[in-house]
Amino acid sequence: MSFIAVVDYDMGNLHSVCKGLEKAGTNPKITDSAREIKLADAVLLPGVGSFDPTVQHLRSRGLEDPIKEAIASGKPFLGICMGLQILFDSSEEGKEPGLGIIPGKVRRFRSEPNITIPHMGWNQLELTQPDVLLWQNLPANPWVYFVHSYYVDPVHPKVRAATITHGSQTVTAAIARDNLMAVQFHPEKSSTIGLQMLSNFISQLPSKIAA
Repeated sequence: MSFIAVVDYDMGNLHSVCKGLEKAGTNPKITDSAREIKLADAVLLPGVGSFDPTVQHLRSRGLEDPIKEAIASGKPFLGICMGLQILFDSSEEGKEPGLGIIPGKVRRFRSEPNITIPHMGWNQLELTQPDVLLWQNLPANPWVYFVHSYYVDPVHPKVRAATITHGSQTVTAAIARDNLMAVQFHPEKSSTIGLQMLSNFISQLPSKIAA
């Protein structure tokens, strides 16, 4: 049976993510099973919280290798929020190594007058890879919802799919490389724009699970 796996490691807002996927037209399966992640047609990695506990929870469940294998297999993969950050080598938020799938580091916003940290609320994307599947059928510079104090800083600029500006700082808001897409914002909290993104993600899946 075909399905989309939503990875459960006790650090994701699984309910709202799954509700978003259901509204977009598919029935997700919450799982912490390496076998089910391997069998899934697509994988979604959510996450909220701090960097170190996130990777500790993930590794304690033996999910690091299944996630890496899923990405290497070429199946559609979407990371959300902390599910983006842990794909990188390390974070200024903690000491644990990340998954090292995308070279780079997670950095904290610099304090400056007239900006809030965490960056919380709506902000406008600048799409730097406009042909990415996730952006199809969206208006130019769409507004999406953020809650974060840290942002990813990839070594290779070409993986950046979108940026945002917060105060004087322009930072990466999304990445894309082959079958891998990951975003710092929350599509499931981003109204019709976020719903369209989730619909775009599931559009590449077999029709029998996108119905």
